[in-house]
Amino acid sequence: MKLQWIDMGIIVTYLVGMLLLGWFMRKKARQSKENYLLGGKKLPWYMLGLSDASDMFDISGTMWMVALCFVYGVKSLWIPWLWPVFNQVFNMMYLSKWLRRSNATTGAEWLGTRFGWKDKGVRASHTVVVAFALIGCLGFLAYGFVGLGKFIEIFVPWDAVKQYIPVNIPQQYVAHFYGIVFTLFAMFYAVLGGMHSIVLGDMIKYVIMTIGCFAIAIIAMQHLQGQSLHVPQGWTDPFFGWHLGLDWHGIIDDANKKINSDGYGLFGLLFMMMLFKGVFASMAGPAPNYDMQKILSTRSPKDASRMTGFVSLILLPVRYSMIIGLTVLGLLYYHQLNVSDGAGGVDFEKVLPATINQFLPVGILGLVLTGLFGAFIGTFSGTLNAAQAYFVNDVYLKYINPNAGNKRVITVNYLSGVIIVVIGVCIGFMAKDVNSILQWIVSGLYGGYIAANVFKWYWWRFNANGFFWGMFAGVVGALVFSKIFSGIEFLYYFPLLFLISVAGCLIGTFTAPPTELQVLKSFYRTVKPWGFWKPVHEEVLKDDPSFIPNTKFKLDMFNVVLGIIAQCCLTVLPMYVVLWLKLPLLITISILTVIIFILKKTWWNKLED
Repeated sequence: MKLQWIDMGIIVTYLVGMLLLGWFMRKKARQSKENYLLGGKKLPWYMLGLSDASDMFDISGTMWMVALCFVYGVKSLWIPWLWPVFNQVFNMMYLSKWLRRSNATTGAEWLGTRFGWKDKGVRASHTVVVAFALIGCLGFLAYGFVGLGKFIEIFVPWDAVKQYIPVNIPQQYVAHFYGIVFTLFAMFYAVLGGMHSIVLGDMIKYVIMTIGCFAIAIIAMQHLQGQSLHVPQGWTDPFFGWHLGLDWHGIIDDANKKINSDGYGLFGLLFMMMLFKGVFASMAGPAPNYDMQKILSTRSPKDASRMTGFVSLILLPVRYSMIIGLTVLGLLYYHQLNVSDGAGGVDFEKVLPATINQFLPVGILGLVLTGLFGAFIGTFSGTLNAAQAYFVNDVYLKYINPNAGNKRVITVNYLSGVIIVVIGVCIGFMAKDVNSILQWIVSGLYGGYIAANVFKWYWWRFNANGFFWGMFAGVVGALVFSKIFSGIEFLYYFPLLFLISVAGCLIGTFTAPPTELQVLKSFYRTVKPWGFWKPVHEEVLKDDPSFIPNTKFKLDMFNVVLGIIAQCCLTVLPMYVVLWLKLPLLITISILTVIIFILKKTWWNKLED
């Protein structure tokens, strides 16, 4: 199917609308630095939640998840724990409000709340966090830029466009050219309008994406009526044993090759390692990217918790309606799809664009493509805003011009936004492919982030020197490991990497004096963490005997377990609806209802600032 005029009209209308949105929001964004970077901390939590959910709905990730669902079926709900997706639950239950209580502008600025700016190690820790955040943001900008260009190539063949382009673009750079075009739209409205235009733009995109996702689910259900899916036994079952237990032999033999190449055969071991890494990664709190900036943009700690909980509720059912819908269409008409990898094998990530291109009617195709293009623009603009926040707040205002006026700050925001985009695009040109960028970010950067950022919340003796050396040891170790081990092998060596980072934390901590007591007391009183804070707690009580400590560890962990189960239910719910598996659907709805009722009493009713 080729794009029709109505589809192209929908896409163009959306893009023009985003430009106008940035233009109209520019005055509000220019009122102050806080207005530009954090929306003045006045945006409602549900708007920020919608925006955060939209930013997580990226094209490349959705293509990967459709491929997983195609091969692994309902069991694919566990594989995104590699990230881990349940970090949102930890944030929802307690970490978002802890972070928001700091009243910081960025994660790097938060270090001053925890360690104080007089500590000798804080400057080094601040530098490493800023570098970590900026490099991570640039990597994600390049990742989205390259992925979008390759996606557009499928729907807008270069042969149909090149006659209208005044310059000659070599074939190997066609994807990059498409990526640059859409990047310019994203840059314009994000740089001009700041957080206000980003949040409003994400809300518009979410509405479009929701209509498209549910339309795909309905189309898939209509096609499935009177037919059955040719899938291996256990494909519709979320549970597993030590081995995965899926055999595609005689159905789609290449699916078995993908399972072997992914290394997911011993699924029980994989699950344990994902859970081990995921719990610690989640306890570390949000990484310094757009997710953290949305939390810091909320009106209050209570709203920060609400916003984070809202994300899973509105993201998972919508996204997985599209994922299972495209999977069903791909399975029903597999032999009509062109999903060859060009080397005699099958590229299952082509299932998404192939099914969209072949089975969506005019108008719905335009809406879905607009939503997916908007997903790129939303993720790109949110990441860009985070990068600008770190550069302006933690580099320019801290080291270059601390006394800059509002007009100068806004100008630097504009310039830094353009420069960051240019650098991200250049990285995209140098990278071999999307996966190479993603593996470098996830394995190299975020693999070493965990230990230091766990200690900072829960242990009073941990200091800025320990933070720096823990981050340094973890990131360097992760980069070395990522060169030695490939794919899923890296996950199995994570405990060793974690121990290396812990060693860096402990050595750094005990080779420097503790953080100043007044700083620790201020942090403990303001953020109110639970954990190993007894010496500080005793000092706070001396000053204020009426101080009430946080004793909600057991309740928070109970809520986390319930939240993770609920998150799994939200994931499989649209799968069971589209596949019309009545008994599993009924059980899922019942479990979800009970958990919502309990969390209303144990979490929602107990939220406090």
